[in-house]
Amino acid sequence: MTKIGYVGFSWTYMFFGPFVPIIRGEVAVGFFHFILSSITFLFFHLIEIFLYNGQYMRRQLTDGWQLDRSDRNFPYAAGKLGIMN
Repeated sequence: MTKIGYVGFSWTYMFFGPFVPIIRGEVAVGFFHFILSSITFLFFHLIEIFLYNGQYMRRQLTDGWQLDRSDRNFPYAAGKLGIMN
């Protein structure tokens, strides 16, 4: 089974905020993001739009998913995620 992942800036998170992790099945993460955004008056949200995709991909990799080494974007994604070749 294949799943497409992204690294870098998250437009989806910018527009939909903590609802993105909730829709992706990470209810606890979404709730945590909602609480932090509320406490920090959206400052957390402004930072998280740059970090969310990488964090989500790392959680997917720790859950057993693997990067497709045959993909031409593998070196870029591995570098962004801090994975050794």
